[in-house]
Formats: sequence, C-alpha cells, structure tokens
Amino acid sequence: MELSSVILTTGSSVGFFRLVNAGVRELPMPESACRNAWKWRNISTSFVHSFITAIWAVLCFFLHPEMAEDLIETHSVFSHALVSFSIGYFIYDFFDMVLNQKLSQSWELLFHHLVVITCFGLSVLSCRYVGFAVVALLVEINSVFLHLRQMLRMASIAKGTTYRVNSMINLGTYVVFRINTLAWMTRWLVLNRDKVPLLAYTLGSVGMAIMTAMNIVLFYRLLRSDFLKSSTRETKKEKEM
Repeated sequence: MELSSVILTTGSSVGFFRLVNAGVRELPMPESACRNAWKWRNISTSFVHSFITAIWAVLCFFLHPEMAEDLIETHSVFSHALVSFSIGYFIYDFFDMVLNQKLSQSWELLFHHLVVITCFGLSVLSCRYVGFAVVALLVEINSVFLHLRQMLRMASIAKGTTYRVNSMINLGTYVVFRINTLAWMTRWLVLNRDKVPLLAYTLGSVGMAIMTAMNIVLFYRLLRSDFLKSSTRETKKEKEM
C-alpha cells in the first residue's frame, strides 16, 4: 500500500469508529449502564473493533500462510490494510479517552495506545514487520471476551451462567492469545536480533516489555475478581452452613 492508501485507510477507520460510537448512542442501553453512558459506548465500540480485527487477523494467516514464515518482509495488501485499520481505531480511542475521561483513570491505556500507534506506524510506513504486527493483533481474539465481560458487568449481569462461561473463555483465551503470543513474539525478536535494525529492535523490545507487564497485572486482576473472590465467598458460605 502506498502512503496515500495508508492515510486513507487510517482516516476512514477513525471515521468508521466515530460512526459506530454514534450508532451505539442510538441503541437501547441497560439501565445500570446509564450512570456512565460514555464508558458503555466506548467499550461497545472497542468490542466492535476486537470482533472485526480478530477475524481479520486470522484470515490474514489463513489466506497468506507464507507470511508466518517471514514476519519481516512478507505481507499482503490485506494484512497491511488490517494494521492501518487498527491504527485508526487506536487514534480514535486515544482522543475519545482524552476528551471524556480523567487522565488519572486512563493514563495506562493512553500509554498503551501511544506504544501501539508508534510500533504499528513504523510497520505500515516502512512496509516491514507487518506480519509481526498481525501476530500482535491476534490478542484481539481475547479482547472480544474481555470487552464482553465489561459490558456484562455494566449491565449488572455479573452473576449467572453467561457471565461464568464468558469468564472462563476470557481467562483461557487470555493465556493463549495474550500471554503466549507476547512470549512467542519476545522469543522471535531475540532469535531474529541480527535481522532487525537497532531502532526497530529497541522499539520492539521496549514495547514488548511494557505490554507484558501490563498484561500480567491485568491477568492477576481478572483472576482475583472472577475466580479468587468467588472461591472465597463459597468457602465462607460453607463455613456458615
């Protein structure tokens, strides 16, 4: 893709997610979510991005399996467009949070988005490491269930079979598509150190370190919230009986 195509795809993505957010505003909202309508719209928009990107990333490797053998140079227009599309989403979401949320509540995600925009931007502009970026986007498979979990909690459906099943799938996909994917990407970066320029290697290493730390913290929070606390409650009930 040429620079003009990258700018057009990224800009169209920003516009698309603004329209999605506006569309969510017109849909019925759970009464319990009305207390923070902006957050409901933001998470719903993020869910749409994750759903589209998860399918798109899998299709990239399914339609062009040769990309898996060379994550640096080999890529298709389809995969290049995916990375550009995701940059647009992260730009949109960055400004959505800046304009509607306190910095003290959003600085972690803002920092995350800046790292992603920088790394993905380097990839689409240089037309290198696109395959590596698509691997990174496989984490969106987990994000589908992560965002769905937030929506269920905001809709006051934090109990019952639906929430429990989603929690288990969320934790399972978290391990497979976040922790394992990040570990594999870190290993790939180390093994291919000689093929990656110093700037890209440094940027990638710093980015991977930040993502790994953030994901370990988030994994602990999920485990504590959805499983450890519920186990503690069950133990207390048994003692009372």
